Amino acid sequence: MSADRATADRALAMVGLGRMGASMLRRLARARIPVCGYDVAEGARAALADEPNVTTADSLAGAVAQLRPPRAVWVMLPAGAITNQAIDAIAALLSPGDVILDGGNADYHDTVRQAAALEARGLHFIDVGVSGGVWGLTEGYGLMFGGPQAAVAPLLPLFQALAPAPDRGWVHCGPSGSGHYAKMVHNGIEYGAMQAYAEGFALLHAKQEFALDVAAIAEAWRHGTVVRSWLLDLAAGALRADPLMDKVAPVVADSGEGRWTVREGLDLGVPLPVTAAALNVRLASQGRGDYGARFLARLRNAFGGHAVKPQS
Repeated sequence: MSADRATADRALAMVGLGRMGASMLRRLARARIPVCGYDVAEGARAALADEPNVTTADSLAGAVAQLRPPRAVWVMLPAGAITNQAIDAIAALLSPGDVILDGGNADYHDTVRQAAALEARGLHFIDVGVSGGVWGLTEGYGLMFGGPQAAVAPLLPLFQALAPAPDRGWVHCGPSGSGHYAKMVHNGIEYGAMQAYAEGFALLHAKQEFALDVAAIAEAWRHGTVVRSWLLDLAAGALRADPLMDKVAPVVADSGEGRWTVREGLDLGVPLPVTAAALNVRLASQGRGDYGARFLARLRNAFGGHAVKPQS
């Protein structure tokens, strides 16, 4: 539905229509919740043109104008400066009692500061950790959110529509910052679980004399074993499609949550050896361990005369 047919009856405006934001908007709309979307990219807005219950706007002000009070605007942008700028711009368009939701993976320290600043202006702030990735549209999103109960309660139908089911997959964690904190810990666990699978399958692949069918083993493990999980389901599918994975560069990005989780462990005195090791593997894969590895090779050569492999 085009913006010129919009009326001021939208339940929510979604700012940021990338893979996650657009899919979340679609899931809400397919639950018959009227929503509005805004993105600076015209193509992102146009992609929603034929979606029932969705309108778009070509400006933040236009998106806010479509909302019924108390107004709720969900920011689904990368954490950091771009999200902070969007929140500042949105806040200038809202009135006391309105709500801003942040679904990015923000550092919870920043979230607590942001919530206090908005509260001083009479605005509510809800931080939402969102899990589900590209499968969320069909399977539902895992949601963990923080903020005042008075702001959360009216929005529960939206959270329930986004979740896998109305009665599961979502949790009001506590005060502002707690949603992003829970998502940080969630992602730290994800780092460790993924690393454990990677190491196990690397061992299977390395046992050349057994000629193991790694994809078949992964498929078997999906049923009845204690290591079965959605991550294993995804791994089995990836191995069926590309058993050798020799066309994939061995570079694993880190988006920040693993670092924050390890930092939090240090601050609280909670040992996180698995998460820290998984984070270090990711950093090493990005070439950040190259100097240290070269140093070790030189040191072995210096004390033991061990050969140094030339740089190719």
